[in-house]
Amino acid sequence: MLKNATLRQLSAFHAVARLGSVSRAAAELSLTQPAVSIQLKLLTESAGTPLLQREGRGVRLSPAGEVMAGYAGRMLELWREVGDEMATLRGVASGNLRVGAVTTAEYLVPSLLVSFAGQHPNIKLQLRVGNRSEIVRMLAAHEVDIVVMGRPPSELKTQAQPFAKHPMAFIASPSHPLMASPKLGLADLAAAPLLARERGSGTRTTLERLFKDAGIALRIGSELSSNEAIKQMCAAGLGVAFVSMHTCALELDAGLLKLLPLAHNPIERQWFVMHLSGRQMPQAATAFEGYLVAHGQQHILQQTARGHSPTRRKAPRR
Repeated sequence: MLKNATLRQLSAFHAVARLGSVSRAAAELSLTQPAVSIQLKLLTESAGTPLLQREGRGVRLSPAGEVMAGYAGRMLELWREVGDEMATLRGVASGNLRVGAVTTAEYLVPSLLVSFAGQHPNIKLQLRVGNRSEIVRMLAAHEVDIVVMGRPPSELKTQAQPFAKHPMAFIASPSHPLMASPKLGLADLAAAPLLARERGSGTRTTLERLFKDAGIALRIGSELSSNEAIKQMCAAGLGVAFVSMHTCALELDAGLLKLLPLAHNPIERQWFVMHLSGRQMPQAATAFEGYLVAHGQQHILQQTARGHSPTRRKAPRR
């Protein structure tokens, strides 16, 4: 059984299992839908039992498919590692670098990847962005090799190293009434409309912990999944926000937003780079991890000094 199965068949099946759609898998693999369907048919014949079941316009895994998907992912990962190791023996720094980054980190990770790629032109980059919960899931499922986030997850055993400072702050429009408060405290913010990221994001987790440690009930005015939306609403005077300062450097420089006169504002946290414990790291991921630890903080400071904020967009004119 399965003696005729091939890596091509496993790759097609694994893509369909992850994406829940033959068409999406075909697009990801740069194949036609009929080509993917043929690979699925051949693998199913080798398994001797259905691996997929139709569900609406997509597909879902059968019980046998669940088992196959787990093994397929592990075998494809091992084969990828073999390729990386062979490149290492040839003295070539190559392979795939699969990085996961929380949404806020997308304001700094792309420039770090570009700088790293300049030193390692044979490494193929893959960046996936999501909120904290999504990135933790990707890491656990081996969909990424290495991740950048603000705090190591307690639900996974990881090896984490800090590589850069991460300032976070309460901000508001310069005309917001709280800007004139002489002795502003967290309790004063509890009564103001508070703009915050969704549950599962690292910024939201830090905000909740700040209020919990202070023994103050947290009341969210508006919950948004976009840092850009939070900044725009905050600048328009619709409330106070708690954000990573990496996301709003340009708006602060332009005077569209301002730090609230609150004690210990901003607060300083750390950016961490991490991978699963007990798992052999691909060569490319090990190289990028070392690059971040050695040069991450310096790179961010240099970008700031040159006037290149990690923020993706220019501050809007008003």
